Amino acid sequence: MSQARSLPWPGIAVAVATGIGMVLAGADIWLTLAVLLLWIGSLWLIRPVEQVIQPQTDSVQLTRDGMRDMIEQFSLPLLLLDMNRVIIANSAARVVFGKHIVGQDARIALRHPQAIALLDRKRGGSATIQGLTTPKSIWKLTRHAINERYWVIELHNRTAEADISRAHTDFVANASHELRTPLASIIGYVETLTEEGQKPDPKTAAKFLDTVLREAKRLQSLVSDLMSLSRIEAEKHDQPAERIDLAKLVAKAAKEAGAADDKERVRIDVPKAEVPARGDTQQLEQLVRNLTDNALKYGSSKTKVDVRLAIEEGDRAVITVTDRGEGIDPEHIPHLTRRFYRTDPGRSRAAGGTGLGLAIVKHIVERHRGRLDIASKLGEGTVVTVRLPTIDKTS
Repeated sequence: MSQARSLPWPGIAVAVATGIGMVLAGADIWLTLAVLLLWIGSLWLIRPVEQVIQPQTDSVQLTRDGMRDMIEQFSLPLLLLDMNRVIIANSAARVVFGKHIVGQDARIALRHPQAIALLDRKRGGSATIQGLTTPKSIWKLTRHAINERYWVIELHNRTAEADISRAHTDFVANASHELRTPLASIIGYVETLTEEGQKPDPKTAAKFLDTVLREAKRLQSLVSDLMSLSRIEAEKHDQPAERIDLAKLVAKAAKEAGAADDKERVRIDVPKAEVPARGDTQQLEQLVRNLTDNALKYGSSKTKVDVRLAIEEGDRAVITVTDRGEGIDPEHIPHLTRRFYRTDPGRSRAAGGTGLGLAIVKHIVERHRGRLDIASKLGEGTVVTVRLPTIDKTS
């Protein structure tokens, strides 16, 4: 305030010196006083105008700082442009494009023809761009006008959505194919029996009916697994709260696995003491049955399948299912939990597999906040390990 009210002393001194000069030169005293008053008055009026200029500059800086603080914590990448130059990039944008983006021309920073075309428009708009950050990335860029000079660029990462959509499309295509195969077999054999008339050959009829029954059971298993997978995926964000004894659960589920002829091949090793945990009984029993069934189907028919439960450091329960079969080629292991993935499709279908067992296991483990590991050596066999959190026995 004191600065705003201070007198413009240098200007006044110049005005007074000029007035004295006018008097000495013989100018009229009243004319000289009038000139001095106008001069000093003009200095007083001009002073606030000069003082207004600096606050305006300061306000622009304050506005920019306020904008930076406001958008900094947004999860979406945001850029503030002065014409096409990036003057502000929030933290999310700096993670995507790097800190060096601030001060760059946005057309150089984004380096994509569609992005450049959007920036060159006279009006705002949006564009969906593939390959903006990585070859498979998909981003939606939206350009908003603040005024003729300043613009905001908003970026939405659509890559995950596209991956999910593509996964759903693949799943529907694969499921349709898996369902169509047994249906076509059933329809084909039934049509053949129908064409034979009322008295088909008994041996042929018996053979065809066995095939129809087998394919119908396969279809039933496939539908059951699809429904099970759908339920598990719907509940994957809800951590189970039921208290269970993993020792009893693992022993019970392992005994129920496999056909009657295979049950003697299963060796079960679980602690005698209670192993308490929070879990969904039905889903964890399905997990153990699926792993044991796989070990019985794909392991050697002359060797044992070991199902073991132990406690490791950190109070985590460790379920291991070991077979001594042919083993799995290392290139297949990362893909085993994908839906309908098979290392040997012919053998899997002949054994009655749906291609969904390990996908179901993976989702059950994720829902229980656990971890799934698969290790295998060709000619030696496969070990599947599931680690699950336990709880205190008093809780």
